[in-house]
Amino acid sequence: MLNALWTPATVGAMSLPHRLVMAPMTRDRSTPEGVPTELNAEYYAQRASHALIITEGTQPSSDGQGYLLTPGIHDDGQIAGWRKVTDAVHAADGRIVIQLMHTGRISHPDNTPHGRLPVAPSAVRPQGVMFTASGPQEMPAPRALSTPEVAATVDDFRRAAAAAVAAGADGVEIHGANGYLVHQFLSDSTNRRTDRYGGSIGNRIRFAVEVTAAVADEIGADRTGLRISPGNPYNDIAESDTAELYPALVRALGPLGLAYLHVMHLGDDALLGELRALWPTTLILNRAGADLPVRAGDIAKGTADLVSVGTLALANPDLVERLRSDAPLNTPDPATFYGGGEGGYTDYPFHTA
Repeated sequence: MLNALWTPATVGAMSLPHRLVMAPMTRDRSTPEGVPTELNAEYYAQRASHALIITEGTQPSSDGQGYLLTPGIHDDGQIAGWRKVTDAVHAADGRIVIQLMHTGRISHPDNTPHGRLPVAPSAVRPQGVMFTASGPQEMPAPRALSTPEVAATVDDFRRAAAAAVAAGADGVEIHGANGYLVHQFLSDSTNRRTDRYGGSIGNRIRFAVEVTAAVADEIGADRTGLRISPGNPYNDIAESDTAELYPALVRALGPLGLAYLHVMHLGDDALLGELRALWPTTLILNRAGADLPVRAGDIAKGTADLVSVGTLALANPDLVERLRSDAPLNTPDPATFYGGGEGGYTDYPFHTA
């Protein structure tokens, strides 16, 4: 069944040697200024045999930062840091897109360079705590973006996409999932606006469509992807109209001709089937928790064009080679997922025959 993984694919402007993608994973190992380091370059280059690397979430602006030690792509130092990463991946014959992640309300002032309140569609405080340099703290109620500020935030994504390409990335993925800003606009639990960005489904998808269109206009639709996670309650978000919302979003995005749609799938097979039928280009599927034969089966059945994996790629820099040779896999160490140095990051062993 794994044979379905190993056929080449064309995704937008990218020619890929096979169909196993490295999913985006926050690792919290950039500098306090959001600059990727030589260690980050080594980590990604180690995993360059994946068909495509989608990087960890990267803030498109200072307001977009939610977590400690996450990278940015909105100033010259960050661009130079990302250039080290992309050069290393390309030298290893890999392909890499930078994921643009504005965390919105999932943040704390202590984790940002300016110390301001988080921004969001509406002033709805998320339940839960955020880890900061002084320890866990409850996340505050965010400040609702004004209508002009929403347009300015769209421009932040546009500029960040241009910066990502300037840093050598093969494209960008917009993070529209997991309870972060784009998802917050989609959800009726976090979007309580009364302007043209709130209320109806057509209004709530507007921000996602405007961001995606702006990025596609800036760097080319064939270098632009979007990630969604229908029905995902992560980061204290809820959706009452998933079955109507996501088909509407996909219909609105389809004419843009994006490189791909990346779907984090949590079990609604009917909705997944509808999105698959509606989407006109490549669909990358992340079937959370499924084993590899099931994921490969999604390709064989036409449910997906490519599949992405997270912790398997994290723990096995040579995952592709291990799977091809039926070699044993390393076990991920959750204690080292976030923060730290090379331990649990670049020191997972490669397989030796």
